[in-house]
Amino acid sequence: MALNQTLVEVTQRIIARSETSRASYLERMQAARDKGPNRGHLSCSGQAHAFAAAGPDQGALATGQGGNLGIVTAYNDMLSAHQPFERFPALIREAVRADGNTAQVAGGVPAMCDGVTQGEAGMELSLFSRDVIAMAAGVALSHNTFDAAVFLGVCDKIVPGLVIGAQVFGHLPAVFIPAGPMTSGLANDEKAKVRQQFAAGECSRDELMKAEMAAYHSPGTCTFYGTANTNQMLMEFMGLHLPATSFINPGTEMRDALTVESARRALSMSDLGGKYTPVCDILTEKAFVNGMVGLMATGGSTNLLIHLVAMARAGGIVLDWQDFSDISDLVPLMARVYPNGLADVNHFHAAGGLGYLIGQLLDAGLLHPDTQTVAGKGLEHYTREPFLEGGNVAWRAGTKESLNHAILRPVSDPFQKTGGLKRLSGSLGHGVMKVSAVAPEHHVIEAPVRVFHDQDAAKAAFKAGELTGDVIIVVRFQGPKANGMPELHSLTPMLGILQGRGQQVALVTDGRMSGASGKVPAAIHVCPEALDGGPIAKLRNGDVLRVDATTGTLDILSQGVLERDAVTADLSHNHVGTGRELFAPFRAAVGAAESGASVFWS
Repeated sequence: MALNQTLVEVTQRIIARSETSRASYLERMQAARDKGPNRGHLSCSGQAHAFAAAGPDQGALATGQGGNLGIVTAYNDMLSAHQPFERFPALIREAVRADGNTAQVAGGVPAMCDGVTQGEAGMELSLFSRDVIAMAAGVALSHNTFDAAVFLGVCDKIVPGLVIGAQVFGHLPAVFIPAGPMTSGLANDEKAKVRQQFAAGECSRDELMKAEMAAYHSPGTCTFYGTANTNQMLMEFMGLHLPATSFINPGTEMRDALTVESARRALSMSDLGGKYTPVCDILTEKAFVNGMVGLMATGGSTNLLIHLVAMARAGGIVLDWQDFSDISDLVPLMARVYPNGLADVNHFHAAGGLGYLIGQLLDAGLLHPDTQTVAGKGLEHYTREPFLEGGNVAWRAGTKESLNHAILRPVSDPFQKTGGLKRLSGSLGHGVMKVSAVAPEHHVIEAPVRVFHDQDAAKAAFKAGELTGDVIIVVRFQGPKANGMPELHSLTPMLGILQGRGQQVALVTDGRMSGASGKVPAAIHVCPEALDGGPIAKLRNGDVLRVDATTGTLDILSQGVLERDAVTADLSHNHVGTGRELFAPFRAAVGAAESGASVFWS
């Protein structure tokens, strides 16, 4: 089928907007390719340092035989999603050694768990950790002794940070390797119910802990469709994973086989052979448009409206939120995965998963089919699924039918006709809303506001019984410059209780919500942020706002608000403790959420 004309127009707009910066980036990548890895040009002392710990690979490295693969890993024991990476380097080294190549862990990058830091001071480092990860990946590869790289990462800021780092070294081929989701535990809706019961004082902490441990019970990615699993979806839509790699459980024979195949594939694309395929040739404007399509079709995490902008800028590509909005108006919502439905990602994968979804979108002309990927030229590769043949991976055609219409539907019969995310704009500024889990009767909220300067104050007002009647909760001074733009997911149980009581309720904030934003409408990432004197800093209790996801508007209805002086807040307590004092340079340099909330680009 011919490409959808709106898809073409959005892509052409991005290409035109990015022309100068993209050309400059590609020129730098060509220069880096021409220079090549330095290991053959290092002094004898330099080479000895680089190869001293390589054991049986020392000889091959010193003589320059075969390719050398750099492993950048986000392994730690704190993240269930990353714990399986502990054994991946050994698997990779053994596999590539058998082919006459070598592999070295180039470096590690930090990886924090937003689930642990939700509602805590550490969450104020979370968004900034993405750019720290990018820099750490840059340090890892700066030895310039590698012909290709693999990146081991899954979770919220880790994959975006690794993608930024990979693009800085975009002359190298790279494959991203996930660890896969944990097997299904306590159903996500049951977990959410217990959380609400605890917030309402209807169950004990022991009961809450039992439910949480039943939900998060083993190594692997959390099974709801939050930022981590949205990242995995994007890596397939954008061609950096091998096909159908994202949702294979850890500790399985297939998981190990895919890890081995990913490492071999990365080296096969190096400049040593005839299939040179660098990252800069994969992450094109078309690839990022395909990523946006996947985000909308699956109702993915709102965090990616920040991360994709920053990821694209690393390759000289300039996205804006209008691009996302236009794609959302075009692409139907085809998946229902918690919090957008009852299923988890294991159920989604079993129903046909990304292969079925990509096939449907290709047939409808809603994806660029001709992108370069680590699987070869063309996104058609990602309609296939892996099987084991003699211990090796082989891909066969995937299902062309959804195996569960409650989870996954065709383009012709979607859950809703438009995508799962919505750009909002109006007299309060610009923001975004995840609408895929919000019932239609809650898409428009018009109510007086209660204004808070942090989430703890909002929760205290709830516990005191002050939040009665229809209300829009405004939590401001939560932007990137103020305190690192923390997620405010700990407000979710409280907001759900208010909505469950029959109140019309919404959240408006210059901060972030979780990638698992749920049933309560939340206008988030509001720009300009309060610290910059944006209109959100001029609101007072009782002012009336209208949050309208149908028209995409975010408006102040009360008169005279914009003529007021912006309020200020004492944020000194947000700037010390739990490592926050180290990030003062980040708060001073960071750009707005709509430009990616990055310290690299404003």
